[in-house]
Amino acid sequence: METDMQWMTRALQLAAYGRGNVSPNPMVGCVIVSDGMMIGEGWHRAYGGPHAEVWAVKDAEERGNAHLLSNATAYVTLEPCSHYGKTPPCADLLIKKRLRKVVICNTDPNPLVSGTGMKRMAEAGIEVQTGLLAEEGLELNKRFFTAMKKQRPYVILKWAETADGFLGHAQGPPVRISDPLSNVRVHRWRTEEDAILVGYKTALMDNPRLNVRHWSGKNPVRVVLDRHLKLPKTLNLFDGTQPLVVVNFREQTAMTSEPERYGNPGSIAYMKVEPRMNEIEQLLTGLHQRKIQSVFVEGGAAVINAFLDSGLWDEIRRCQNIQKIGNGVAAPRPKGTLTGSEKVQNDLWTFYSKD
Repeated sequence: METDMQWMTRALQLAAYGRGNVSPNPMVGCVIVSDGMMIGEGWHRAYGGPHAEVWAVKDAEERGNAHLLSNATAYVTLEPCSHYGKTPPCADLLIKKRLRKVVICNTDPNPLVSGTGMKRMAEAGIEVQTGLLAEEGLELNKRFFTAMKKQRPYVILKWAETADGFLGHAQGPPVRISDPLSNVRVHRWRTEEDAILVGYKTALMDNPRLNVRHWSGKNPVRVVLDRHLKLPKTLNLFDGTQPLVVVNFREQTAMTSEPERYGNPGSIAYMKVEPRMNEIEQLLTGLHQRKIQSVFVEGGAAVINAFLDSGLWDEIRRCQNIQKIGNGVAAPRPKGTLTGSEKVQNDLWTFYSKD
């Protein structure tokens, strides 16, 4: 059992290499072992590309270990798929290569799979084991599991506040609160999420770019709440360098189903929500329909409080700096369970989970 856990831990490590590159697919890693020796390994590298099992089998064959596959055990972080999507079923590949055993971290909640991959392999004579390091697997793919089970994106609320509890002044230019290392951290976090969201006032007063400048990785889809379509098109959000979704009361336009492109980098889509209804729920439903699996909410106070009040959120990441400004826009009050804290220069980061 201890050896099994070591191999699955390695598979989870491999899976994490796909972070930020595979959505709306899950991150998956695979390690193939024969007689206690790793003979091949791989991970899902990019949406639309080969899955982890394909890379692991290919790795084994390129290492000259093809003859060992028929007596091997595959450690896979998610149930091998059993349907044709952008790639052929991985369950069929493992059956074709006549593996002896497949150990799985989590079963796939996707209705197109959901146990059928395991059933197909078992009927072919492969021993199948599930549930090894299941909690670690759920944490790794919490965005994917939230999208599948709750039919909405995984929501992270992030804000920076002063020591006296303000997000900034009520009027005038934005206040730079967090220190440089925290800014780098935030830009890394942006690369890990499908979309980044701000409200009307933040867009108008701060004129943010909502891109990745201090880290290497993909830019998220911009989402802005502009109920009456009054934001000037001269704002950075409309500069054509990233896809943009404008949430409003008036207009609806279609967006391509490819979540990493949305047609072209400068595409703008309009998502209509109905007033006097649950706007946050409508917003998340619309983003889910566009295959956006996670949203990084960066403000302002009214937007973050609306998410908190709706209960439709999953994590809080709060930064508290040592500077004081005396008055201004009050910072939101965190909810949920405190899960950790960390000091970064003059910033104290605290993390909360809803569940």
